[in-house]
Amino acid sequence: MPGTVDAPSATTATGSLGAGGPDGAGTGLGSGDGPGTGPGLGDGRDGGTGGKVYQPGNGVTMPIEIRRGVPQYTPAAVRARAQGAILVECVVQPSGTCTNFRVKRSITPAFGLEEEAIKAAAQWRFIPGKRNGQPVPVLVTIEIVFAIR
Repeated sequence: MPGTVDAPSATTATGSLGAGGPDGAGTGLGSGDGPGTGPGLGDGRDGGTGGKVYQPGNGVTMPIEIRRGVPQYTPAAVRARAQGAILVECVVQPSGTCTNFRVKRSITPAFGLEEEAIKAAAQWRFIPGKRNGQPVPVLVTIEIVFAIR
């Protein structure tokens, strides 16, 4: 009947805001929000966000850059004298390499420089970020600058 309120479900009675474990929201276990385990967001676990990836802060250290990749200009970008910075988000793995690339900000028109920025980001190496003294995957944003000299 319109306007009626159903009795709280068993999961709501335990403090959970979804089908997941105690005190969580979503389908995950623990106090997290989403399908993850623990207090993380999304697919994360133990405070991570999305697929067991951590963000710097709250006990997670920032990865330290030890080698930069060098971006290459495309012929179209050289002809157009395109310049600017492209922001590439990636995950620094415990091995110090970058994976899971995503362009967060580009230049317009890109002239193929987005792909070159990702290739350059793949060449970067890091001392990995740590949580509780152990290397963990950490989400970072790298600025790749294209400048004609």
